[in-house]
Amino acid sequence: MNGADIAFPNLGISIPELPKGITIGGFTIAFYGIIMAASMMAGLWIACLQAKRTGQNKETYLDFAIYGIIFSLIGARLYYVIFSWDSYKDDLLQIFNTRGGGMALYGSVIAGILTAVIYCRVKKYNFFLMADTAVAGLILGQIIGRYGNFFNREAFGEYTNGLFAMRLKVSEVNPASITDMMREHMQTIDGVSYIQVHPTFLYESLWNVGVLILILVLIKKKKFNGEIFILYMVGYALGRVWIEGLRTDQLQIGSSGIAVSQMLAGVIAVVGSGIWIFVRIRLRRRTVV
Repeated sequence: MNGADIAFPNLGISIPELPKGITIGGFTIAFYGIIMAASMMAGLWIACLQAKRTGQNKETYLDFAIYGIIFSLIGARLYYVIFSWDSYKDDLLQIFNTRGGGMALYGSVIAGILTAVIYCRVKKYNFFLMADTAVAGLILGQIIGRYGNFFNREAFGEYTNGLFAMRLKVSEVNPASITDMMREHMQTIDGVSYIQVHPTFLYESLWNVGVLILILVLIKKKKFNGEIFILYMVGYALGRVWIEGLRTDQLQIGSSGIAVSQMLAGVIAVVGSGIWIFVRIRLRRRTVV
């Protein structure tokens, strides 16, 4: 396991060499981008399957995907830039330098939902039916997409020596994400410095597998349009609340020390649960009457 680019020492897993991309004709294509593209295609595929199963026209989802993907990418970048403004305010052109990193998943989700609301309003589709159909694809995309963070050696948590602890070369990670605790437990192997951290990308991906399974089980048993969408939002948010708390690269509200994505996730989980309970009670009362 000595000299490995990435290792999970307590699982006995070692990856000797793991590049961040491939070079073709002098142009480097980041694995992050390849994985993002694959996640979008997989998400669209399962959304179309759900549309076919429920008797909807899959062309509607293929048409929406053009707008959804474009604005989701813009939203992911805007969310990151807004909450990292100090890094961009003195050089605004860097906002457009996406190859330098800086995308936020929550921004992508928010932009995608807003795009769907506008799209459905223009096309006169039922937004909640469309949302129920599409969320299985959305969560699958998130499951796959998180492995882009793995290749980039980013979105990890604090030091740990737990079962899933991940060891990374210090030279391969963003120095701003290295904490004092990581430095205290830093290891040097064959003259190379390593940190050992929580693989939060893996935690979130596995959590989202559970959310996807829940969605696929309940989608045939839903009581109202929008129920699966609400359950997705609550399920995803609950996972994000605790996982975001482990990360060392949190986007924070100014200098408050409050992680914006963690706070947003908490609000979504509470509000979403309240809406779900309220609607369920109303439907039950109607049935009794």
